[in-house]
Amino acid sequence: MNRKKEMLVLGFALFAMFFGAGNLLFPPSLGVTVGTNWFTAGIGFFLTGVGLPLLGILAFTKGGSLDEFASKVSFKFNKIYLTTLILVIGPLFAIPRTGSTTFEMGVLPFISQSNPFISGIISSIIFFGLTLLLVLKESKVTDILGKFLTPIILFILFLITLFGIINPIGIPENPSITENIFSYGFINGYQTMDALASVLFGVVIIKGLEGKGIKNSKDQKLFLVGAGIIAAIGLGLIYFSLIFLGSQISSLKDLSTAQTALTIAELTLGKSGKIAFGICVAAACLTTSVGLTALVSDWFSKITSLSYKNIAILTCTFSGVLAVFGLDAIISLAVPVLVILYPVTIVLILLNIFNIENTNTYKVVVGITLIISIAEALKINLSFIPLAASGFPWILPAIIGFFIGNTIKPIKKNNPAL
Repeated sequence: MNRKKEMLVLGFALFAMFFGAGNLLFPPSLGVTVGTNWFTAGIGFFLTGVGLPLLGILAFTKGGSLDEFASKVSFKFNKIYLTTLILVIGPLFAIPRTGSTTFEMGVLPFISQSNPFISGIISSIIFFGLTLLLVLKESKVTDILGKFLTPIILFILFLITLFGIINPIGIPENPSITENIFSYGFINGYQTMDALASVLFGVVIIKGLEGKGIKNSKDQKLFLVGAGIIAAIGLGLIYFSLIFLGSQISSLKDLSTAQTALTIAELTLGKSGKIAFGICVAAACLTTSVGLTALVSDWFSKITSLSYKNIAILTCTFSGVLAVFGLDAIISLAVPVLVILYPVTIVLILLNIFNIENTNTYKVVVGITLIISIAEALKINLSFIPLAASGFPWILPAIIGFFIGNTIKPIKKNNPAL
């Protein structure tokens, strides 16, 4: 086995796994908001957009599985947690987001004179009708599209970045947000949802390594670290480039999330570049929609009495309705849920990486983090907690909970499922 070649292949695979249309939308909008502070915000965004997903996959080198990831809290909690993850990256937010992004970037620029609400409904029906057809037919069209679209989008991004650096499209302005820039970028990175997806992807990557004969935990970690560096470099360059370009048009405050990316494409490549970029991103959304719908249908067909087909129909119908409300509305709805789910996911990833065995540590740390995160999502005043002003009120309580949990010896039970 050529280890360097396998590591390079895995690195590209990790990059492709986390690279999607959503990853192109949020960095430019962040750049517009933070202006001259684009680099500091970019570091925060990079940690949640790249660092956490890679740690999520690394957590599975300890021999874990989806059935065990959060089971040390309890088996019931693990099932509820995974179901929530799948709903969030499925019909609640991520799948509808693909439909609304397709409309705003790939359809609306061509029909600007029409009624956007009616057009949005028609676009949603066509998009999710096609999604359902491809999911039920198990077509390889999406795989073919994915293989061709990713290189095309990367080439367009390269041109946008190159022209944006050679001929700046504007000058970064002082932002309206002047405090906690790092945490603002960090929390904005939640919208990529890649750390949540990494929990589901981790097993797939580890199984792939085992299929190639790489079964030792130490070797798996070595491969993932090397591949992670490759993927991180690629994603990091894209994120920082788009955030920087977004900062150059920070004077334009009224652009929607989709309009920001399209505006940058048009200012650097002209109208034809804007159209090409929008079409590519919209087509990429279809591949994502099909993959996520298949994942949702497979999961719920296993834990419910409904068939794969019926769940796929329900998922596409529900997602199609939500998509009509628009990209920015979906993003706003996702914020409180992600504020709750991300801290819990972060502590679970870290506890698994450090292979903590004491189940009480899991119970206390996750319990405290969940309570604090729910309070934050409900906008309860947590200013008395250190780091709350920076957007991280859960960190110190989680650390304290870690030490408390470690002092409590686990009680052995005859039935581990209780």
